[in-house]
Amino acid sequence: MNESTMIRHLPTLATERLNLRPFTLADAEFVRELAGAPAIYATTQNIPHPYEEGMAEKWIATHASNFYEGRGVQLAITLKEAGRLVGAIALTARPAHKRAELGYWIGLPYWGNGYCTEAAREVIRYGFETLGLHKINAHHLSENPASGRVMEKAGMSREGIMVDHFLKDGAFRSVTAYAILNHAPL
Repeated sequence: MNESTMIRHLPTLATERLNLRPFTLADAEFVRELAGAPAIYATTQNIPHPYEEGMAEKWIATHASNFYEGRGVQLAITLKEAGRLVGAIALTARPAHKRAELGYWIGLPYWGNGYCTEAAREVIRYGFETLGLHKINAHHLSENPASGRVMEKAGMSREGIMVDHFLKDGAFRSVTAYAILNHAPL
C-alpha cells in the first residue's frame, strides 16, 4: 500500500449486487456461522475449524490496524439489497514490492452465484487504481478448482503449481498460483 493510503479510511466498495464494507463486531456471529462450516475449512488454507466463540471478534478487531499500518484490507462481502453478509475478501499487502495477495471465502449457502468473482474484480480494481499496486497474486488449494475459476474470471492468469506447499490436517497440499499485473504506467 502506498503512503497516501495511510490517511484514508477503510474503504466501502460497491458492485452491481454487492457492497464490500469494513467488518463490524455485529458481523461476528455471521462470520462464525458462515466461515465455521466444514466445507469452508476444507477449501481454504487459514480458516480454523472449529470456529470457536471469540475468534471472529478477535479477527475483526485487527482490521483497522492492518489497514492503517499498511498491512492490507479486509472487507465484508454483503448483498446490496438485503445487507446480508455472504463472505469476506482481503488484500494482504507486500508494500516493498508494490503487490498484494488476494484472499476470500464465501459462505456455503451463497456458492454458485458469482459473488466471489464480482467482489474479486472490484477489489483488484481498488488495488490497482487506489492503492497503486503493480501486481495482485492469489493461490488456492489445488484440490479446490472452483477457486481457480474465480481467479480466472476475475482476470488473473495461472502462474503454476507449488507442490506440497501447505501443511493441512497432517498432509502436504499443493497450491495453484494466479496473478494479475497492473499495466498502467507507474
